[in-house]
Amino acid sequence: MAGIKVFGHSASVSTRRVLLTLHEKNLDFELVHVDLKDGEHKKEPFLSLNPFGKVPAFEDGDVKLFESRAITQYIAHRYEGQGTNLLQPDSKNLAHYATMAIGMEVEAHQFDPVVSKLAWEHVFKLIYGLTTDQAVVSEEEAKLAKVLDVYEARLKEFKYLAGDTFTLTDLHHIPAIQYLLDTPTKKLFTDRPRVNEWVAEITKRPASQKILQ
Repeated sequence: MAGIKVFGHSASVSTRRVLLTLHEKNLDFELVHVDLKDGEHKKEPFLSLNPFGKVPAFEDGDVKLFESRAITQYIAHRYEGQGTNLLQPDSKNLAHYATMAIGMEVEAHQFDPVVSKLAWEHVFKLIYGLTTDQAVVSEEEAKLAKVLDVYEARLKEFKYLAGDTFTLTDLHHIPAIQYLLDTPTKKLFTDRPRVNEWVAEITKRPASQKILQ
């Protein structure tokens, strides 16, 4: 069987989400570079991997997937007994799994749209020689503050967002947080004690450090 391949860009938050999962599982893989500046993701042969033209795409032998969160869930289940368990300790307990699933939905629909805009304004615009729009930053930081207030309350009850063990719910947040910790938006995380502790805990993990290399 062919090995695991990730088709993406090492600076992409979505690609990093998958790479992080693979590192947590101690799995060997090949990162096939997709040149985003050249628009390679909008052309064949990449479109045969993801018809929506977004990185990453993923292959594990005959299994071909796209959408980073679907990929991470496949990896977590397919390789549950290897490396870090990224599911709830009792992965067959539907109530526990639903708690983790809620956290993943919140990350995808409440957290990620906001931090993606902030990362664009603070980080990626500078790479492209564009100017940060402070009005957009202020608007999105206000939205992020509300999300982090919910997280602060949750983290007063549990060490991690889905309970007392590290799961995909936490992992999905890491790549975007890593970018924002080098920007003025960092204050929104550090001003909340429990969020600050959680961020420090999840970003210091060896797998989290590997995706920065």
